[in-house]
Amino acid sequence: MKVRLYAVPASHPVMATRMMLARKGIDYRRTDLLPGVSRYMLRGLGFEEGTVPAMKIDGRRVQRSRVIAEELERLQPEPPLFPADPEQRAAVLELERFGDEELQGTVRTILVWAIRRVPAARLSYLGEARLGVPHGLAARTGGPLLALAARLNDASDENARAALAALPAQLQRVDDEIAAGTIGGEELNAADYQVGASVRLLLTTQDLRPLIDPRPAGRLARRAVPDFAGDLPRTIPEAWLQPLKQTAETAASSAPARARE
Repeated sequence: MKVRLYAVPASHPVMATRMMLARKGIDYRRTDLLPGVSRYMLRGLGFEEGTVPAMKIDGRRVQRSRVIAEELERLQPEPPLFPADPEQRAAVLELERFGDEELQGTVRTILVWAIRRVPAARLSYLGEARLGVPHGLAARTGGPLLALAARLNDASDENARAALAALPAQLQRVDDEIAAGTIGGEELNAADYQVGASVRLLLTTQDLRPLIDPRPAGRLARRAVPDFAGDLPRTIPEAWLQPLKQTAETAASSAPARARE
């Protein structure tokens, strides 16, 4: 089986896909695309949509992390990404949907907005990216591409603040699902990776890291994605962090013993 993954640096759905490929033990080659213009490059490569992750499997094109998860499960059932029990599977699928359709957008808005404010941090997010140009050059000249990404994702001041206001409830849902056993079990599933990759990207920010790390969601994120390139200095206004600060201490102290292990 020949697998090629098309990616964008610092993409949390791409990271979720990479972790699922690793769990399955599937070898693949990765091609990194430039942020902002990646959607146009993917169209040129014959994909129907301009979104990553995008994958070619023996020449067949598959896109979006949830679709890819289902395809990987079909091609290589073991180890499984979804529970066999119908009720448990339904719970995992619903949480995977939440991670894809709700949490993912919140995290993207926050990170795109924040990275634009700290140009010096761009280099840290390139990590092991293979862009075909030196990372330093890509970081220094990436301002227009990042501005394009911000426009395409509507990462305005207003929307970034709204995303931060929505984040406490979304993190609480993750904590609750860990307590319920939907995620965070002995064997990680597709929802663990979908949700964990998004939370793990938040942990690359110095503003949010101390507020999320102590939570069950933070511990799950580090388990699902041990390493995620990037380190963003403090840049979020204090007033914008207040909704999360008000809930962070309570969430950490009330975490069930099982989640704290």
